[in-house]
Amino acid sequence: MNIYIVIPAHNEETSIGLTLESLTSQTLLPKQVVVVNDNSTDATQSIIESFVKTHDWISIVNMTSSNKHLPGTKIINAFYKGYDTLDENYDAICKFDADLIFPPNYLEVLSNHFGNDKKTGMAAGYCYIEQNNDWVLESITGKDHIRGALKMYSKQCFQDIGKLKRSMGWDTIDELLAKYHGWKLHLDKTLKVKHLKPTGASYNKTAKYYQGEAMYKMRYGFPLTFLSALKMGLKKRSLSYFIDYIVGYFKAVIKKPERLVTKDQGNFIRNLRWQGILKKIKG
Repeated sequence: MNIYIVIPAHNEETSIGLTLESLTSQTLLPKQVVVVNDNSTDATQSIIESFVKTHDWISIVNMTSSNKHLPGTKIINAFYKGYDTLDENYDAICKFDADLIFPPNYLEVLSNHFGNDKKTGMAAGYCYIEQNNDWVLESITGKDHIRGALKMYSKQCFQDIGKLKRSMGWDTIDELLAKYHGWKLHLDKTLKVKHLKPTGASYNKTAKYYQGEAMYKMRYGFPLTFLSALKMGLKKRSLSYFIDYIVGYFKAVIKKPERLVTKDQGNFIRNLRWQGILKKIKG
């Protein structure tokens, strides 16, 4: 497979070198890797450039945006800055974070999954974080959810879902739209990716409001939003997470921002979510 990778990076001097080193050590090398240096004020750019000099398939794009770490729009805007520099000769496109260490066979194993089942539209491994000198599954990782940090998309699936949405919650929307278009998701438990910066460590209250807003944009409705917010609050052991999500949802109800999915897609998403909840209740 021709695999292209885009990596948004903002002040990642402690990790971007490790990420790129793990990609240059893959048993199946990517055809193109573009790292988008987004307004970094540390040594991120020079580290990336050292890899560009020694690997002709790695490139860098510099851009300037907000220096705030807000997931969603900022990250996807950076992704498109890199994506727009690539040609269309890819079989699979990846959006990776700049704080990951991939196992050497990551790309090869995912490539095999796509080859073995042509209906596989998205695939990935699992994120692990370091705790007490051991690498453990990150607590917010769901067994049926592909994390936005380490996704691979088939070209056709990527196009069918309208590519990536410039919004908080994009890495849930893409999965739901993939299923809407009949694509399968594949999570490989043998692929353990080291996540050097736990998700949400630098999120602020505004970021959590955006999560609630995203649920409105995805046409979840309040009951599903409530359950989703409660689930995340329990995982994070934080009442404020739950409250901020709910507040964000009702802020969106008042502001009425543009929806991210059609009414038909919204109906599909709600039915899919309720089916999942009932399945878990039944065991």
